[in-house]
Amino acid sequence: MALVVIDAGHGGANPGAVYGGRREKDDVLALSMEVGNILERNGVDVYYTRTSDVYESPAQKTEEANAVRGDYFVSIHRNSSPYPNQYAGVESLVYNRYGEAARLAENINARLEELGFANQGVNERKDLVVLSGSQMPAVLTEVGFINSDSDNRLFDERFNDIAKAIADGILATVWSS
Repeated sequence: MALVVIDAGHGGANPGAVYGGRREKDDVLALSMEVGNILERNGVDVYYTRTSDVYESPAQKTEEANAVRGDYFVSIHRNSSPYPNQYAGVESLVYNRYGEAARLAENINARLEELGFANQGVNERKDLVVLSGSQMPAVLTEVGFINSDSDNRLFDERFNDIAKAIADGILATVWSS
């Protein structure tokens, strides 16, 4: 079975985006752990880049993923914008808009869209080391905007469904490979 590396973004002294006392690093750690649990219950091996509130650089996380020879790398984040409630929805980032990583990102986005998130699409980002340095298909998923009240309400009210949607997107990709 596949080995999926789950990366909870930020951590430690790096809270990521912050809004109204809410910190990205906390939201994504909880979500990452639940996504990993669902994958494990479905027979997928999971490696976590962090399971507690610690910080490692994106380069360190990428090196770990490569060292354990992951088959897929999924970095989980929350998005933010300059103004509260300016944007809402999910977005996934990939190094190359074509290929296995893009298919993985599309599978994740589609399932999150079914829960009520606006689908902001899959976009290329060549400047992110977790995408450019990974020796496996890699996706950075932005699970709603942390400074969107509607996204936060959805995140809180449908947390388990969101974890399942992300896991289902990963499983659909793993099982079809």
